[in-house]
Amino acid sequence: QVQVVESGGGLVQPGGSLRLSCVASGSIVSIYAMGWYRQAPGKQRELVARITSDTTPNYGDSVKGRFTISRDNAKNTVYLQMNSLKPEDTAVYYCNVRGSVFDFPGSWGQGTQVTVSS
Repeated sequence: QVQVVESGGGLVQPGGSLRLSCVASGSIVSIYAMGWYRQAPGKQRELVARITSDTTPNYGDSVKGRFTISRDNAKNTVYLQMNSLKPEDTAVYYCNVRGSVFDFPGSWGQGTQVTVSS
């Protein structure tokens, strides 16, 4: 079983920055992909950013150019640097870890709240 723990959420003013971290632990043989998803009240969960084992990232359209995902394979950790935050970025951010391309939907963390407000 894989445990996933997010950290780094909080309250920030519009235009500000936050850095989220996610650590995977437990029965890990390998990690194919690590990613961030978010869910705002009344909306479906959506992809924010994802990075595969070959470090290829992909981003949701609404965050391109503002958010950067990175990964430390030695620490089973993924980061999300969020810059130029907007009120519409307010959501619970969830980390997802997949051990292989066949490991779907993978393991989810409990989520961390990000609130962008003045």
